Amino acid sequence: MTALNPTAPAARGSDRLARFWRGRAEDAPWVRPAFLGLLAATGVLYLWNLSASGYANSFYSAAVQAGGESWKAFFFGSLDAANAITVDKPPAALWPMALSVRLFGLGSWQILVPEVLMGVATVGVLYGAVRRRFGAGAGLIAGLVLALTPVAALMFRFNNPDALLALLMTVAVYGVLRALEDGPGSVKWLVGAGTAFGFAFLAKTLQAFLILPPLALVYAVCAPGGLGRRVRDLALAGLALLVSAGWWVALVELWPASSRPYVGGSQNNSFLELTFGYNGLGRINGNEPGSVGGGGGPGGGAGGGRWGETGIGRMFNDAVGGQISWLLPAALLLLVAGLVVTRRAPRTDTARSAFLVWGGALLITLAVFSFMAGIFHEYYTIALAPYVAALVGTGASVLWEERTRFAASAALAVTAAVTAWWAWTLLGRTPDWLPWLRWTVLVAGLAAAFGLLVAGRVDRRLGLAAAGLGLAAGLAGPFAYTLATVDTGHQGSIVTAGPAGGRGPGGFGGRMPGGFGGRMPEGGQGGQPPGGFDGRGQGQRQGQNQAQGQGQSQSRMPDGAPPQGMPQGTPQGMPQGAPQGGFQGSRGERPGFGGGMGGLLNGANVGAEAEAALLKDADSYTWVAATVGAQNAASYQLATEKPVMAIGGFNGSDPSPTLAQFKQYVAEGRIHYFIGSGEGNGGPGGNSEISAWVAATFGKTTVGSATFYDLTKEK
Repeated sequence: MTALNPTAPAARGSDRLARFWRGRAEDAPWVRPAFLGLLAATGVLYLWNLSASGYANSFYSAAVQAGGESWKAFFFGSLDAANAITVDKPPAALWPMALSVRLFGLGSWQILVPEVLMGVATVGVLYGAVRRRFGAGAGLIAGLVLALTPVAALMFRFNNPDALLALLMTVAVYGVLRALEDGPGSVKWLVGAGTAFGFAFLAKTLQAFLILPPLALVYAVCAPGGLGRRVRDLALAGLALLVSAGWWVALVELWPASSRPYVGGSQNNSFLELTFGYNGLGRINGNEPGSVGGGGGPGGGAGGGRWGETGIGRMFNDAVGGQISWLLPAALLLLVAGLVVTRRAPRTDTARSAFLVWGGALLITLAVFSFMAGIFHEYYTIALAPYVAALVGTGASVLWEERTRFAASAALAVTAAVTAWWAWTLLGRTPDWLPWLRWTVLVAGLAAAFGLLVAGRVDRRLGLAAAGLGLAAGLAGPFAYTLATVDTGHQGSIVTAGPAGGRGPGGFGGRMPGGFGGRMPEGGQGGQPPGGFDGRGQGQRQGQNQAQGQGQSQSRMPDGAPPQGMPQGTPQGMPQGAPQGGFQGSRGERPGFGGGMGGLLNGANVGAEAEAALLKDADSYTWVAATVGAQNAASYQLATEKPVMAIGGFNGSDPSPTLAQFKQYVAEGRIHYFIGSGEGNGGPGGNSEISAWVAATFGKTTVGSATFYDLTKEK
């Protein structure tokens, strides 16, 4: 009879929708709607004003464009569709964006929306990880804290690899926590965690393995079952990691070098060298061959180096504090409190295991970031955000359950007071920005601390009110910073969250004159996406050209390249030996290669004349042009959507191509133009020799504001 009832399918669909909205029967009615509301609000927040960032980091956007055109470039992570050289990371973070570009065309939204979706997914996975053991309230707090962390709001709207890394690290922790819960059925979750680690390696190499030691140790000690089974499970997880990461590495290493792109960032065309050198130990000890500013030794002494002061206070200093540290003191306090509360629990207690997992991940990442002497950017700290958020949610939940005990209520009160004081301190670093907020947060936080200490022990409703006030006070500062972040476009390779002036002079992170922090200037083209949703046509190119023409808006350096050509008064912590003299060019009109380091800092201002010249007979050439440095090449490639060879890779120091190889390409008629780029970095690849040979052999002409050499016509 059901088949004869025309309303049955609609009824079944309505029932499924109702069950989806209601969630589990054992949950309170508010739980599922609150969770869905959190995800929706996170998505709306991160999508807000998204197109203001244009192509964001054009270094990666060029690789995305190439992957959208060529499956070979997609696989290797090449900078151009003709596969001259790759980016300096494995390509997994590029794959979602490149698939989006393949489906919807090239444009700002097509590149950045996948990053937003990763942010929403990370909030959802974190909620699930915390909720299982500590309840929906704790999960919602954790998800909210993560969503409102300023550096998370920055990087989940940006196209660097860190967004995918944060998502996969959260997935890996979720798998380990499930394995700790499930006893005999734990191996599938542990294998899933190993797989997540493997793909995280394909996003950002060895950084993915930072939290492996504490997670493996916690499982080995605290998981159910005998020691032999625990060791076996860890071995299977390790095998899953090896397979999920190793398949790509093996193919790249075994692929004939003559038929694949050069491995960008390496000095010997080897991904293994890149992994263990420049992207590995070099980040720890500062010995980074091929990087700008040296790479010949440690980053400095006496607690400092080319990348700012190192030490335990690094995450709290003027440069980094406003990005991540708002609730970091609270997370550390609540970690200690959680371990104290669970200290007498059995070996396999899942609450204590959760504190050990989240706390171990936080502490080891915190230690490495604080003391690493190599390349360090403030946005790296997004890796800390899920761990901080989880500890705030879990710790607050455990102490709330124990609030009738004076020690627990006192711990909650101290946490609220310290959080309010630290927010007051951070907001004091931008005294002219929302000055009322600083004191409001302090007063509200101290009032909440008093309420938690006194009222929370005797009356649940008053305690809830005090807890809500404390949470609001703790989140007010990062929420304001996050709103400032999403309301502003961010471009270039070194970007920061928060309001203008939110980074002090300490360390490498101090805000640079002329918008070096990666922000679009007021009145710039930040509100114009490069061409709307389809991202193609003249409007797209004009939008991009206008945005890149703002001399203060683009800080064009790939991940890992410190600035050169900085103006007088370079802030403390800049790489030693950085030349002085300032940027050439001015806001609104910049010569094509006017910036320091031969234009590698800011890339090129691609005018209509240059674009037209490159597009003329473009299909007759493998590369419409070649130029020193990936950011310069990316600018022309994104303007024309045609391959442009990046000589020397991201900062011009990679030995690719050699002078002999370049001469062969020219003799075969595969490159149309060489675009002059000043003196360049003169890396071991003979890039200065290439420039000199071109200048001596071919005549030059000025196209717009750039110097072009037609490689088809000798002098």
